[in-house]
Amino acid sequence: MNTQMSAQTKREVLAKLRRAYARAGRLYKRQLLDQAVSLLGYHRKAAIRALRARPAAPRPPGLLLGRPKTYHPDTLLPILKPIWFAALQPCGLRLRALLPEWLPAYEADHRRLDADLRHTLLSASPRTLDRLLQPLRVGGRRRAGTRPGSLLRPSIPTRVEWTETGPGWLEVDTVALCGGCLDDRHLWMLDAVDIRTDWAGLRALENRSQHCTLAHIRDLEASLPFALRGLDCDNGGEFLNHHLVAWLRQRPRPVLLTWARPWHRNDNAHVELRNRTRVREHFGYERYDNPEVTPLINALCAGALGQLINHFLPTLKLEQKQRRGQRLVRQYGPAQTPYARVLAAAEVSAETKARLQALHATLNPFQLARDIERQKKAIEARRRLPT
Repeated sequence: MNTQMSAQTKREVLAKLRRAYARAGRLYKRQLLDQAVSLLGYHRKAAIRALRARPAAPRPPGLLLGRPKTYHPDTLLPILKPIWFAALQPCGLRLRALLPEWLPAYEADHRRLDADLRHTLLSASPRTLDRLLQPLRVGGRRRAGTRPGSLLRPSIPTRVEWTETGPGWLEVDTVALCGGCLDDRHLWMLDAVDIRTDWAGLRALENRSQHCTLAHIRDLEASLPFALRGLDCDNGGEFLNHHLVAWLRQRPRPVLLTWARPWHRNDNAHVELRNRTRVREHFGYERYDNPEVTPLINALCAGALGQLINHFLPTLKLEQKQRRGQRLVRQYGPAQTPYARVLAAAEVSAETKARLQALHATLNPFQLARDIERQKKAIEARRRLPT
């Protein structure tokens, strides 16, 4: 086969030779065969078959086999897109769990949906939702800035696995809002998550001093709908210090303090997993070094952002892992919001549950999303001001 000629050129030359071959006599056909062999690199028998072949007749339109398409992106994506972005881009499993509560809010906030369209959205599987939203997905980056504290590590137990039941067991971590320059003249975010309910807490720290970290952990504890029973941190010096240890132990019911082993990411995986969706998703990798934005960020985290995360964003909880040959199969429970898990917890008082239910009835996720964007714009404008 001649490799210097493009496939398109070969098809055009063969079509011209085939038309001449059909009308030629015996002697002229031999010459056309010689041209096909020399130009196209065919074997002589292959050239005969190629020149004798008739052009393929146009094929009639075939039948569309298989199940007809039910989920049309042009129809569903305009509805899913604002919900998905307002819900902080959840996976298909969590998106399917939040749709029954978010669709009424969407209709109240945007437009009414007909019954068939609402039924189609509610009946879509998690994989279908992931497939519809695939063009919108983006990646993220990770950075870390843990400064190890070694003074009290021998006296504090390490945490390998969570075996405690009930709410009140928190993992905490700090995230640098440094803009790529770790010089301790920037703000930090304190991120906390309850192991059993996934209840979230966020606070902005002016610095990672022992006094500042303890003050914001106190404020974070006051906002929890359950009693603080345990605290698990990494090996950073902002947590492993005498101030925090004394505050946790010198109380009527001491709080257990544990720390994660260095270079073991799974020891503190619950909060590490959420640093991107809770911190980076809203505050990015920009540098926050203006202390005037600290109260604005804390007002956002204690208000609209915290309410959206805890009341309207379902999460998945791993129930068990099984080894099947070479595969490790993970089984998850149904997607639920932290608010729903708190209401189902027997350790939470009835008064607290009634207060949460009254608050939940006044919230609209789309209004919360608008409040978040408005406050983030004010934070960004203040961040850019010279200090």
